Amino acid sequence: MKFTNGYWLIREGVEAHFAASALEAEQQGNELVVYAPERQIRHRVDTLNMPLLTLRYSSPMKNVIRVRISHFEGGPDRGPHFPLEYDPASGSAIKPAIRVTEKEAVLESGELSVCIEQGRNWNNTFCGGGKVLTRNSGKSTGYMTDSEKSPFVKEELSLSVGELVYGLGERFGPLVKNGQTVDIWNADAGTASEQAYKNIPFYMSNRGYGVFINNPGKVSLEIGSEKTSRVQFCVNGETLEYFIIYGPEPKAVLERYTALTGRPAMPPEWSFGLWLSTSFTTSYDEKTVMSFIDGMEERKIPLSVFHFDCFWMKGFNWCDFTWDKSTFPDPAGMLSRIKAKGIKICVWINPYIAQRSPLFAEGKERGYFLKNDDGSIYQTDQWQAGMAIVDFTNPDAARWYTGRLEKLLDMGVDCFKTDFGERIPDDAIYFDGGDPHRHHNFYSYLYNKAVFELLEKKRGKGQACLFARSATAGGQRFPLHWGGDCESTFEAMAETLRGGLSLGLSGFGFWSHDIGGFEGTPNAALFKRWLAFGLLSSHSRLHGSTSYRVPWSVDEESAEVCRFFTELKARLKPYILQCAKDACERGVPVLRAMFLEFPNDPSCAYLDRQYMLGPDLLVAPVFSEDGEVSYYLPEGEWKQILTGETVHGGRWITEKHGFLSLPLLVRGGRQL
Repeated sequence: MKFTNGYWLIREGVEAHFAASALEAEQQGNELVVYAPERQIRHRVDTLNMPLLTLRYSSPMKNVIRVRISHFEGGPDRGPHFPLEYDPASGSAIKPAIRVTEKEAVLESGELSVCIEQGRNWNNTFCGGGKVLTRNSGKSTGYMTDSEKSPFVKEELSLSVGELVYGLGERFGPLVKNGQTVDIWNADAGTASEQAYKNIPFYMSNRGYGVFINNPGKVSLEIGSEKTSRVQFCVNGETLEYFIIYGPEPKAVLERYTALTGRPAMPPEWSFGLWLSTSFTTSYDEKTVMSFIDGMEERKIPLSVFHFDCFWMKGFNWCDFTWDKSTFPDPAGMLSRIKAKGIKICVWINPYIAQRSPLFAEGKERGYFLKNDDGSIYQTDQWQAGMAIVDFTNPDAARWYTGRLEKLLDMGVDCFKTDFGERIPDDAIYFDGGDPHRHHNFYSYLYNKAVFELLEKKRGKGQACLFARSATAGGQRFPLHWGGDCESTFEAMAETLRGGLSLGLSGFGFWSHDIGGFEGTPNAALFKRWLAFGLLSSHSRLHGSTSYRVPWSVDEESAEVCRFFTELKARLKPYILQCAKDACERGVPVLRAMFLEFPNDPSCAYLDRQYMLGPDLLVAPVFSEDGEVSYYLPEGEWKQILTGETVHGGRWITEKHGFLSLPLLVRGGRQL
């Protein structure tokens, strides 16, 4: 959100109150408290008729500094709040070193410190390992009102020369976020716009630190886009809280960020194999399903999971969690026949109850849905006719919802695709009385948490697995997530990869996508290239919208390509499982941007058409019809997995590959 009109002027209708200086600083327990008026105080009368900002600095853990900026502190705290791995009420989980003198106030946590100059113009510096990371300066910290007198608190952190910003969730535009305006606001918008399903208010700098804005509502960021040398972020309201997280290595930043917001549970081993879907609107029944499964078996393509998408339930009834009898007259028998082949089963769900669903009247009577101001149920025709939205802040509603899922688990279902959760109203009434604006993004956390915890309860820890689309900070606790509705084009394949790389730099360890694209039907070349990419991701699923994704529906060579890369992934499974363990223990993703693994190689800073699968395996998907691909190979000795050829790095390479090949190189003589 931009408040300025160029460098000198404030936008029309905006009223700005900037911290002018640190008037006074004092230690209060484990907090450093700084009082910042909007003008210099030269006389007693200067203390009247103006805002005074209160800044509280503390440390929840070593090498992390918490900053809380407040204007009015007397308002209600309705929540919700991100669950963090420390007690926010205490301010600190450790005792930082605090020093206050006439000239400055300093708080130190491990190698990270903040120094606030006293009595002079507003100037605060964050240092890590003895080097300046970022700073606040004039007109950076402020309390603003817009033309409707709505309040905002905003902060600006400096960007140094050559500094680059990454993260902010699963974003499908450029990997480097400099020059972008980003609103942290979940939306069902596909993969080809500035909107995103998974918005995470966390970014990482190539200067050795990250910033987590601790607010589940809309956070608006201007990343060198309002002021070219600053990142501005703001929230609506009277307070703003953020954390500076020091690395200095980017992996260490992720490790500390996920120590604060949570790390993923380990997905079951079977989830790393190939998933096959019915697709969305295609016509299917048990005969169709079994023909797909038998066709995979006949072509010797190993299959781990079969997924039933929306129309396992009757149209207009989503969700009633009841198999459509006209299509599946014997669901229990069908599931047992599939499971007899050693295949796990996933079914599609969403958190909405259509008016025609038999569950609607029950949920209405018991008060289990989001409501309007007048007490009526919030309803919409967008998606399912007259649908209501389950209120997961009501424990009884959550138990009622998951109770229906429990019956499916008893029938033989193993996991759920938790679709949707983004189109959540920001003016509804919640059972817990929480702020609906803050609940818009946070809804995805509560929804996926409820389903994931049911799976852990019924299947045991280590056997729970989702296929989720929406997320917010902390959602990485409930793996796994997929990239949403992409088109069947090479451009969409590339934007999908950008989304996965960005999500990995936002604390999410596991990620998948629709092989071949969701919207439309891929041509043979695209499908075969996407098969290689999809089967060299942490998780792999064949899924589409209006057309099947069984490989032979494209051509028989696609079945050969699918078999080849499925078997390759199976051979790599011990390595991938070790990478998965690393994601769970340290918060480092399986699919990694080149920058994450090679932070000191400037050639890797912008790379978004290749990636590292774990620490040692470089993958460069082919994004062209003719098989030509250019990629950067970092310094060192590498071996091409598919040919055994030794290749020396530190250079760009252009090659041409057939459908059973792509650049796939292991570094350092590692045996896989």
